[in-house]
Amino acid sequence: MKNWIKIKIGLFVCLLAPFFGAQTEAAEKPENLYAQSAVLMDADSGRVLFEKNGEEQRAMASTTKIMTCILALELGELSDIVTASSYAASQPSVHLGMYAGEQFRLEDLLYSLMLESHNDSAVAIAEQVGGSVEGFAKLMNQKAAEIGCEQTHFVTPNGLDSEDEGGIHSTTARDLALIMRYCISQSPQKETFLEITGSQSHSFSNLEGTRSYSSYNHNAFLTMMDGAISGKTGYTGDAGYCYVGALKRGERTFIVALLACGWPSHKTYKWSDTRKLMEYALASYEYQDVLEQTEIPDILVENGVSEDGSFDEEVYVKALLESPEELKVLMGEEDTVSVKAVLPESLEAPVKEGTQIGEVDYYLNGEKICTCPVRAQSTVPVIGFSWCLEQILRRFWF
Repeated sequence: MKNWIKIKIGLFVCLLAPFFGAQTEAAEKPENLYAQSAVLMDADSGRVLFEKNGEEQRAMASTTKIMTCILALELGELSDIVTASSYAASQPSVHLGMYAGEQFRLEDLLYSLMLESHNDSAVAIAEQVGGSVEGFAKLMNQKAAEIGCEQTHFVTPNGLDSEDEGGIHSTTARDLALIMRYCISQSPQKETFLEITGSQSHSFSNLEGTRSYSSYNHNAFLTMMDGAISGKTGYTGDAGYCYVGALKRGERTFIVALLACGWPSHKTYKWSDTRKLMEYALASYEYQDVLEQTEIPDILVENGVSEDGSFDEEVYVKALLESPEELKVLMGEEDTVSVKAVLPESLEAPVKEGTQIGEVDYYLNGEKICTCPVRAQSTVPVIGFSWCLEQILRRFWF
């Protein structure tokens, strides 16, 4: 193909009132958030819908444990036996209170990790899965890079303030939201992660059966709003109160990540910020079918054989646009969708039926979100020596 040009087929803007007419005025963007860094994300696309200092790197406390949990689920087995080391047993509160040599099922320690945020359970899990805390931190950083986190550095599996030669244990609100997105929608262990983090309580015993434990979920967001499906709190002196949580309503799934959301005695600030951001998302964003009926012109084929075999007739090939039945996009009041076709001015024969000869692209706010191929509907042979010889023989000898 040659001489490609971009042809703008259509441009439209979707202006959506909250709840599609249920209100006459659009929801206002959240203001006066307590969190120093905050992100509201569409879990399906990973698109940031709102941010406040979303790229600033900060300590993230026990929100770290969502990464610890998902790695343990992916790299271990729920039935694995975890033996507590003296280092794990020495971790500060909040802790399970395990002693060196005590053994547990990995599944039980994951509940301890995510419901009660036990620091000793985090280290025991890390040593089991990664061989050591340092080895597990390496795995955490590798996974963060795979997910697309650009400003995250893990040092500990429990989120306690720390640093190493790579830097301070920290992340950004955007990266933290991306990690939660991976945990709830992309990981092969997403269903187990949601089951654990959505549980209200879990009781278990050590492997010897000599001690019993009970864990209760401290994620108040699970009962604050309909559709809340997961979340993790955190607090350290450097990080302040932190939170990352997810909510699903119908087709829509939103994630909120908060860092440095107050210090004692402002423990509830994270809940008011989370509610404010989630309510804004629910009022402002709905899925819309943005698929357009796009007509594709016939494309000139140079040196192509016409159907009747004439030499002086221009040859065109019909083009077929392959598009889905619908293209649903999460849209807000200020979002715009544009549609562009990229087609050649002409094609060089031969052209085979089914060959892709162009495409129609959909853009959301200038970012490509979908590509639909354009294919030739028929085969056009080339006017070559053998074809010319055949025509001469037909006309003069038969």
